[in-house]
Amino acid sequence: MPEGDTIHKIAAFMAPKLTGETLKSARVGTSSPLTGFDGARIQRVEARGKHLWIGLDNGTGIRSHLGMHGSWHVYGPDEPWQRPERQASIVLDAAQKRWVCFNAKEVEIVDTPGIRERLLDKRLGPDLIADEISPELIVARAREFDDGDALLIDTLLDQRVASGIGNVYKSEVMFIRRVEPTRMTHASSDAEIAECFATAAKLLKDNLGGGKRVTRRAPDQAGIKWVYGRTGMPCHECDTPIRSQRMGHHHRGTYWCPRCQSSA
Repeated sequence: MPEGDTIHKIAAFMAPKLTGETLKSARVGTSSPLTGFDGARIQRVEARGKHLWIGLDNGTGIRSHLGMHGSWHVYGPDEPWQRPERQASIVLDAAQKRWVCFNAKEVEIVDTPGIRERLLDKRLGPDLIADEISPELIVARAREFDDGDALLIDTLLDQRVASGIGNVYKSEVMFIRRVEPTRMTHASSDAEIAECFATAAKLLKDNLGGGKRVTRRAPDQAGIKWVYGRTGMPCHECDTPIRSQRMGHHHRGTYWCPRCQSSA
């Protein structure tokens, strides 16, 4: 389940291997190779929130959003693919390797610089990993994009407010801050909103290294998540069984401890 930390790790892996290399060909999906990309030089590979951008010297950029099921693979020239070709969203031939993005949620060729790139960047809030976080700006954006009916879990996932938080961090942050999952954004104080996003930023940055995503670092070997994916299992703090339910505007799975996160 790619979140902001995953995209930054992918960019960190790809950038030194692709920056400065010349494309032999590029295609999107199962279409023919893109015109004007043969011989284009890769200038940058970078993460912007949950989006991966590959900038080229032909005045274009390739933007991908992995969504729930997307992933990047790299293969040798004659190496068999681990997934069928019909699932390929992007195929890049460069640096004696074939770079394949499978099952991306979104793929787009964008003029850089251009109006579309500016609009895409404008609709993204600050990157919680790459940018300096201004609590005042985060709170202002949370209030701006609150439709009056948004749960705080919706606001945490709203990439217009700040980019990088996904479903795992959403539930973990709410537990760490001891906020009930039914809390409305408009009923949350500025300090509560700022603290939730600050906690998310710390968790994201702490997971930029290799290995599994860890949000709980207790030395008891009882688990690396507080609540996510632990339905029915005892809470690490109070032994109450963890609950889960699809909640919010997008009906995403939410996990919480009914005792630790009770507003009573």
